Amino acid sequence: MRRSVVAIGNFDGVHTGHQRLLNTAIQHACELGTEREPLQVIVVTFWPHPMSVVAPGHAPALLTSLNDRIDLLRRYGADEVRVVQFTRDVAGWSPEKFVDTILGPLNPAVVVVGENFTFGSRAAGTPATMREIGTGRFDVDVIHLVSIDTERTCSSFIRAALARGDVGVAARHLGRLFRVGGVVVVGDQRGRELGFPTANLPVAADLATPADGVYAGWLRRADQPSAVRMPAAISVGTNPTFNGVERRVESYVLDRTDLELYGIDITVEFVRHLRGQVRFGSVDDLVEQMNKDVAATRVALGVD
Repeated sequence: MRRSVVAIGNFDGVHTGHQRLLNTAIQHACELGTEREPLQVIVVTFWPHPMSVVAPGHAPALLTSLNDRIDLLRRYGADEVRVVQFTRDVAGWSPEKFVDTILGPLNPAVVVVGENFTFGSRAAGTPATMREIGTGRFDVDVIHLVSIDTERTCSSFIRAALARGDVGVAARHLGRLFRVGGVVVVGDQRGRELGFPTANLPVAADLATPADGVYAGWLRRADQPSAVRMPAAISVGTNPTFNGVERRVESYVLDRTDLELYGIDITVEFVRHLRGQVRFGSVDDLVEQMNKDVAATRVALGVD
C-alpha cells in the first residue's frame, strides 16, 4: 500500500477539534506527497463506542450515527475512512499490537492524534507511546485540544450543552448546527388535526438529542441532495398535554400543510431553543402557544 497520513480517534460528533486534527492530516499529505505519489488521508475510527465495551451501561449517547460520522469525515477531507470494530479482544491489545495491527497495514508517513488520545489495554498507550513505537516507521503529530469561548471542545461538553437545550453552544463547538435524522413515521395525527402537521422522528436511545422543549430550526429531505432546507418549529419530548410516553422529534414546516413525508429520510437542524416542554390545560391553550412558537421561529430564523 502506498504511503498515507492517518488521523485516528473516536470522532464522535466530528466537532471543531476533530476538524483541526483532520486539517492537520490534510496539510501533512499536501506537504509530503507529490503529483506522482500523492498521500492519502485515512481516518481510523471505532465502532461501537469503546465505553460500551469496557464499561457496559456507561456509554454516552452519541452525537452522530456511524453513517453520519463517516459522511462528515469525508466532507471534511478524508480520502478514506476505516472503521475498527471495537471488541473486548481489541480493548485487551498491547499498545504495540494495536499499532502493528491497525496502523501497520496503512503504511503511514505521519499519524495525527489528539493530545488526549489513548489506546491499548487499560488505555496504557499515549501519544508519546505511539511516537516511541513508531520510531523509524512514521512520525506522530499531536494536536492540542481546541477551546471556544474559554471552554474546551470535546464530545462530552457538547452533550452537556444539548442536555440543557443550549443548541447554540453545541453548534459553536461542532462548527455547524446540531442535527438529527431518520425516516419519518406516522404519529398520532394530532398536529394535522390542530392545523400544524408535523414530521415525526422517534428518538434513538443511543443518540444524543436536545433537552425536551421547542426549538427553531430547519428541515431538509435527505433523499434529495439539492433539496432546499425549510424553516420549522421543532418539538422534542413526549407531548405531555396528551399523556405521551415516547420521546419524539416533531417538526412543523412553517406554512406547509401539503408535505407528504411519511417514509422519507429527513434531517432536522436546531438553531435556537425557544421554550421548555409544558403540559397545557386545554387544546385551545396549546394551539395558542403553538401560534406563538411559529411566530418566534420566524424571528429566530429571520424568515417572513
